[in-house]
Amino acid sequence: MLRKIFNALVILPLAILFVVFAVANRHVVTLSFDPFNSSDPALGVSLPLFVVIIAVAIFGVVAGGIATWFGQYRWRRAARQHEADARHARAELAEMRERLLASSRNGESQVPVGASPGLTPSYLVIGRDKQGAAL
Repeated sequence: MLRKIFNALVILPLAILFVVFAVANRHVVTLSFDPFNSSDPALGVSLPLFVVIIAVAIFGVVAGGIATWFGQYRWRRAARQHEADARHARAELAEMRERLLASSRNGESQVPVGASPGLTPSYLVIGRDKQGAAL
C-alpha cells in the first residue's frame, strides 16, 4: 500500500517531468571533445539536448556515489572491526556462562567480586545497560 502511494506521489510526477523535459529539449546539439577546432570537431557527437543533460546528471550521481563510498572507507573498516570484537565478546560470554553453569552443577559457588549473593548467576554474567535495566 505504501509503495503504491509512493509511486503515485513521487515517481509518476517525476516521469511526467522527464517526458516534458525531453519534448522541450529535443533539439540536436553537437557535443565536441576537440578543444582546438570547435567549428568542425574531430571528436564530436550529435545528440538531442535532453540526452546530454540526463547523461551528465547520471554521471554526476554515479561519480558522487563512488566518491562517497571511498570517503566512508574508514567507517566501514571500523564497523567490521567492531563486529569482530562483538563476535569475540559473545563467544567469550558464552564460554563464561558454560563454565559458570558447569561449576554450579559441581556444587562450587563462585560469586564474582562485588556481586550480591542473592542474585542469580545468569543475571551477574549478563549485566545491565546504560539505564540500569537488566540485559
